[in-house]
Amino acid sequence: MQNLPTREKNTKYRSREYLTATEVKTLLDAVKSRSKHPARDYALVLLMFRHGLRASEAINLRWDAVMLERQEIFINRLKGSEDGTHVLQNDEIECLKTIKALYPGYRHIFVHDRVKQRIADKKFMDALKEKKLPNDAAEQMTLDAIAKIFERAGEVANLGIKIHSHMMRHSCGYFLASQGMTTRDIQEFLGHKNIQHTVRYTKHNAERFKQINWSWEKK
Repeated sequence: MQNLPTREKNTKYRSREYLTATEVKTLLDAVKSRSKHPARDYALVLLMFRHGLRASEAINLRWDAVMLERQEIFINRLKGSEDGTHVLQNDEIECLKTIKALYPGYRHIFVHDRVKQRIADKKFMDALKEKKLPNDAAEQMTLDAIAKIFERAGEVANLGIKIHSHMMRHSCGYFLASQGMTTRDIQEFLGHKNIQHTVRYTKHNAERFKQINWSWEKK
């Protein structure tokens, strides 16, 4: 049997697995300007960054997790991570209100491009039932769809680094570290059960080295 080629380590493709806050802003601008569904996709990327969401966590977000009057959202983590309640910023709330008006009547926040066609497709809905999936699974975006959003936005943003969706989770962690949050607080925010998964963000935070004076001249 012919051996299939194995995927190289991430470092073969890029030197880092996160974006700076400025780069995230550039990515968001690219989404807003070139996406076929700018309101939905902008909100998707923004919330994934602000709350350190995995793509699978983003597509599972439902409206009953959003508490607008308290400006909070309940984050259901996957992969054994801890759930938590996060604060929503004003721009996130505006984004959520916009997409709720554009996609009314659905349980999920981020719905599939062809959600109406999928629900009207008897064969598709019968297939869901055979797999014992709930009918509202027809609403959900797919992981492939999210991957394409990031791929297209990355090309438009032209940041010189290959973009993928999981970079938003890492970008969130590094951003929190740059804000001076403790490793323990970052751990709770991202839902890590093991703090060793969090240490990378504070370990590689260069802000703590900016106090070093490299001047050759004596003061």
